[in-house]
Amino acid sequence: MSSRIVPIAYFSVNYTLDKPDTLNNVRVVLSNTSHPGNIGAAARAMKTMGLQNLYLINPRRFPDQQADAMAASAADVLQNAVVCGSLDEALQGAVLVAGMSARVRDISQEVLTPREAMPQMVQQATQQPVALLFGTEISGLTNDELARCHFMVRIPVSPSYTSLNLAAAVQLICYELRLAAGQDEYVPPELSPAPAEQVERYFRHLEDTLIEIGFLREKQSTKLMQKLRRLYARARLEHEEVNILRGILTVTTEYNTQQKLEDQKKLSE
Repeated sequence: MSSRIVPIAYFSVNYTLDKPDTLNNVRVVLSNTSHPGNIGAAARAMKTMGLQNLYLINPRRFPDQQADAMAASAADVLQNAVVCGSLDEALQGAVLVAGMSARVRDISQEVLTPREAMPQMVQQATQQPVALLFGTEISGLTNDELARCHFMVRIPVSPSYTSLNLAAAVQLICYELRLAAGQDEYVPPELSPAPAEQVERYFRHLEDTLIEIGFLREKQSTKLMQKLRRLYARARLEHEEVNILRGILTVTTEYNTQQKLEDQKKLSE
């Protein structure tokens, strides 16, 4: 299996919705899957709904005969799966990320049902790649993984028994995605968001700058940065906006350095 990420074609703003091409701009990302059978079953669930792009982050066992057996006639999805060593690699190029979470979190992040969320994913997929992110079978997505998502998606299951098999969750989400893609027409999205890797570089730049100017202390950084990530997730930053914000950070750092030099000069006089 190749770990190389194959670029997915971007569409022009005048692109008329073609359902197979739109679904090809959607990737299903499974993070740290522990049982290979679930990978195979997820591949089968994807193929029945017309999805082909499967990304695996550090699967415990893959490739594996159990995955092949559970995939049935979806062996091609497994054969073309992209095995990634990190979340950064799996989200490369994606501009909209939906995180699947069954647990109630102490995180003030937008939570949507699949029927509310999937039209947004399809609309953006008419132009740029999007990602559906699923966590490990036992505990789901980590807080750090959810911080990389623009919103959470929660399947409305029975409150008396919320346990849902990973492949079953993939099947439900892909079904709702296909329903959403069946709409007659989608207006191209107003925004052309920056890809995940560009936004992530901005967050690293932002954290470094806030620490350097003394606004952020390392013990406070995780919680505050999560809040800042949620703020910017709502804003859906575009490419030029990220460049503007990073320019501000650069000037801020330069000014801070100059002030320190001037203060040292005054003390030495």
